[in-house]
Amino acid sequence: MKALITGASSGIGRDFARELSKRGYDLVLAARRVPRMEELARQLQTHVSVVGADLSLKDQCYDLYRQVRGEEIDVLINCAGFGVFGPFDETDLERELNLINVNIRAVHILTKLFYRDFKQRDSGHILNVSSSAAFQPGPLLSSYYASKAYVLRLTQALAEELRRDGSRVYIGALCPGPVHTEFDSVADVRFSVKGLSSEYVARYAVQKMFARKTLIVPGFSMKAALFGERFLPESAVVRIAYHMQKRKTRPGP
Repeated sequence: MKALITGASSGIGRDFARELSKRGYDLVLAARRVPRMEELARQLQTHVSVVGADLSLKDQCYDLYRQVRGEEIDVLINCAGFGVFGPFDETDLERELNLINVNIRAVHILTKLFYRDFKQRDSGHILNVSSSAAFQPGPLLSSYYASKAYVLRLTQALAEELRRDGSRVYIGALCPGPVHTEFDSVADVRFSVKGLSSEYVARYAVQKMFARKTLIVPGFSMKAALFGERFLPESAVVRIAYHMQKRKTRPGP
């Protein structure tokens, strides 16, 4: 058994590696920060291969696939991603395009390539890391929220195609709320509500993935919040979202 995990140098991706290794999976870890993945590999009991890859570059997404396609990958976890915080007219365009490349294009490419392989052999698991952000607009984190909506809706559509084909291939989307990772420092925000541990989120997600749950939302509070949103008009949801994001602004020195 072997799993490919992107974004494996920190946060949820790192803890996915730990959880799957405990379950006996050999691993291929892919991210830009090779030394971090090598340190992680030394902590794990199963065989681990490390691939340095900048998934914002299309060619490196294809290269990653070509490097591992002969290794009979059983599980693909698309975990690489980041956010950009700020008013849309002030955020850096190149950084946002980089976000789109990592959060959307890389997920699309790797999902497409492994999805075809998995369908051909009628087995395999794909878990795409989306976010609770996928369920609403996100003023001040607009590009990130929009990117995670893409990941969620793509995953749900493919799950239905697989169901109608009678395929044994699984695809699902993990949609956590705030998680204690490096996300807030990269996006230059601070969470306004208490986050879950990345260890818990990874463990919960793996359990639900193998239980073939298409939509995975860790934590009772986030499930309750998403349920409550159904009873509010969209105009109220987006205003609430703005105030929640505004509270994430880091205080000045």
